[in-house]
Amino acid sequence: ILCGALFACADEAALPSRSSAPAPVEVGPVTTGTIALVRTYSGTLEAPERFTMASNVAARLRRLLVDLGDDVRRGQVVAEIDDDELRQLASQAAAALQVARAQVTRAETDLQLARRDLERAETLGERGVSSEAQLEAARATAADRAAALEVAKAEAVRAAAGLDAARIRLAYAKVEANWTGGSDIRVVAERFVSAGARVSEDTPILSVVELSPLTAAIFVTEREYALLEIGQRARVETDAYPAVAFEATVQRVSPVFDPGSRQARVELRLDNADRRLKPGMFVRATITLKTVEDATILPFAAITKRNDETGVFVVSSSGDRVTWTPVRVGIRRGDDVQVMGGALGSRVVTVGQQLVDDGSRITIPGTSRSGGE
Repeated sequence: ILCGALFACADEAALPSRSSAPAPVEVGPVTTGTIALVRTYSGTLEAPERFTMASNVAARLRRLLVDLGDDVRRGQVVAEIDDDELRQLASQAAAALQVARAQVTRAETDLQLARRDLERAETLGERGVSSEAQLEAARATAADRAAALEVAKAEAVRAAAGLDAARIRLAYAKVEANWTGGSDIRVVAERFVSAGARVSEDTPILSVVELSPLTAAIFVTEREYALLEIGQRARVETDAYPAVAFEATVQRVSPVFDPGSRQARVELRLDNADRRLKPGMFVRATITLKTVEDATILPFAAITKRNDETGVFVVSSSGDRVTWTPVRVGIRRGDDVQVMGGALGSRVVTVGQQLVDDGSRITIPGTSRSGGE
């Protein structure tokens, strides 16, 4: 016989015969009503979005403009890096561009002169004054000056790109909080360095998180997984505010189970406009997984087993005998349980099942007569 915490199992070897004296038992009512399967899960609050700001250049951190717990707006400058060297590099790049443009101008002038010399040589050649060798030399010079102009223009383009890159790196000296999606305001969650420290490229400086909404991450077993649906309401409680219940809804249900724990991650969404809740808080989330209307409800203590069969002892209308009735157990709520099966009357045995069998006589202590109502 499978016995455990769920059922009060009788010792079948000690069951009385029907001819024995009435057995003293206690009874409980059978009622009809609404019962719900409610479960409470432990979980942790998480920020749905977390963004880390890092340095894009290697230099000294001049100052931080925000600190732990401060609000940060999208696009706001949160830190400044020493930009003396970057400004110098930008000035050098600007000077290099000016030189490159001057070289383009000079190359254009040289090409114009070479083309005039070529036109003069062609005219003199038609008159028979200049030789073929002089004409070819003029043509070669013009072609060389044209090629030199193209090189000068390419150098100017490269110098302009160098200046753009220098200006971009100079802009990196002001670290901006730029993120995509979510709200425009977040909160500084962590500071990784202090003003005056030297940072290198990709060194984290600050991290910011979104505090509204928050995510409560819980984990459910296979037995309860199928009862979860997107949009189900939940009540979230935390030790930080023991008298407050926060409303939440099921937002995501993982499609896979962790192979180690055999549980699936479920995410609840909590509006946190007042920012009382913080990421990392331990919470308890209560969810109503299933509700049954017009359910047959009786005390859980009435459930027992006979011959590997689950059932209850139903008290007769006269109150002096019991009948064994198999049932299927449904939702349990505290000391009550939903059952499905045959007709159960109005009362069932809750204490003393080991003393009775199907059809046994009983007496209910405290009644006016043996087995009376």
